[in-house]
Amino acid sequence: MGEPEQKLSYPNKIALIGNYLPRQCGIATFTTDLRASLAAENPTGDCWVIAMNDVPEGYRYPGQVRFEINQRILSDYRLAADFLNMNRVEVACLQHEFGIFGGDNGAHILDLISNLRMPLVTTLHTVLNSPSAGQLSLTKRIAQLSDRIVVMSRRAMQILHEVYGVPEEKIVHIQHGIPDVPFWDPNYFKDQYGVEGRKVLMTFGLLSPGKGIETMIEALPAIVARHPETVYIVLGATHPHVIKEQGESYRLSLQRRARELGIGDHLVLIRK
Repeated sequence: MGEPEQKLSYPNKIALIGNYLPRQCGIATFTTDLRASLAAENPTGDCWVIAMNDVPEGYRYPGQVRFEINQRILSDYRLAADFLNMNRVEVACLQHEFGIFGGDNGAHILDLISNLRMPLVTTLHTVLNSPSAGQLSLTKRIAQLSDRIVVMSRRAMQILHEVYGVPEEKIVHIQHGIPDVPFWDPNYFKDQYGVEGRKVLMTFGLLSPGKGIETMIEALPAIVARHPETVYIVLGATHPHVIKEQGESYRLSLQRRARELGIGDHLVLIRK
């Protein structure tokens, strides 16, 4: 007879720290999906959220959100740490992205994670190859305070080790993943958007600078020269923060740059 199968043991109390739906951003969607997956994996456990707010009134959160932090108020971060400690959370999971925490480079988050009494697992959604001095110092400190660092690419693992000095044994690679959806013939969707018979490149999600869209547009003339049938579709609404600060000027700047490069007919921007 073989060895008996070992039963997996899960923490009974897990708290996620990050943005959460209905706030509109990629981190909110990720945190929401992660909480749902953890809860499905361990139905008898307790998995909930500490949500970051970028507006004073907050959002109409579901019951899974048990504490809210105004990202600009430093004392909220320490109160959140106290809340986690008092509730005897077994593992805290931080979703880190520059721009969602207050302070210089988001340094307010240190007041939360440095006061935790439980293991901390941090997912770094952005790992900069050439960080500023402040970004470098902050990321190194987050890594020091974390028991594990999760990244979504092998390249990010290398950067963390070489640029930030994070020990390799502390870094875990977990691919981002996508929802499990049935396969559809891509020609069906090409017909919908008027690009049937063409090779399609696509970026999707909320639009904001720094996601590489500008780089792709700059590269498009060379691609089109070799593959004239290519079209680049940018699918998604402009990020609410960008809309608030500059309206749709960013989206318009992408269209303008494509026309300047002579590839206006090869760029399609679709609000979704």
